[in-house]
Amino acid sequence: MTIVNYREVRAVYDDTTITVYQAYAAPIADAALQAGRFVPPFKRERMTWIKPSFLWMMYRCGWAEKEGQERVLAVSIDRAGFEWALRRAVLSHYDRALHADSAQWSRELKRSPVRVQWDPERSLRLGELPYRSLQVGLSGEAVDRYVDEWIAGITEVTARAREIRQRLTDGDEPAAAALLPEERTYPLPTDIAERLGAS
Repeated sequence: MTIVNYREVRAVYDDTTITVYQAYAAPIADAALQAGRFVPPFKRERMTWIKPSFLWMMYRCGWAEKEGQERVLAVSIDRAGFEWALRRAVLSHYDRALHADSAQWSRELKRSPVRVQWDPERSLRLGELPYRSLQVGLSGEAVDRYVDEWIAGITEVTARAREIRQRLTDGDEPAAAALLPEERTYPLPTDIAERLGAS
């Protein structure tokens, strides 16, 4: 039996890149796939959330069926860039174990171009699991770096999402599970783990 820590990053990654997921409407997805990076109508001035967990992305976009999230993209980004973001991240909610007081947290949140949330990880049927998954929100300088420097490649995984959903509808959970990306625990550097309250 695999032991899962309460707060850890699980992702597809190799020596230099990590895969994160985003879901968009067709115009943004088509432009990104053609350019190999995010270009208009993607808006840099808005906070953009990246998710290393495929199943959390499926929960968020409803298996690519929610309006405005019909196209799911797997974005391969530079690990050094991902860790740059996490070193500057602030939790989106106050945690007394990580911040001296709520005023300090509030000041850090306003200054930081990156915020993170630990949300319940999701099962194959998208039910809540008793451990957490990371979401990373990028704004300002972090979005610019993401778009201009970190992206190594963008692929579409909408068809895979819909096929998994269909297998589940057909009652074939083993076949659905076999189509999931093989995510592993990401080795967060100690300073990042401490900053984010990872397990």
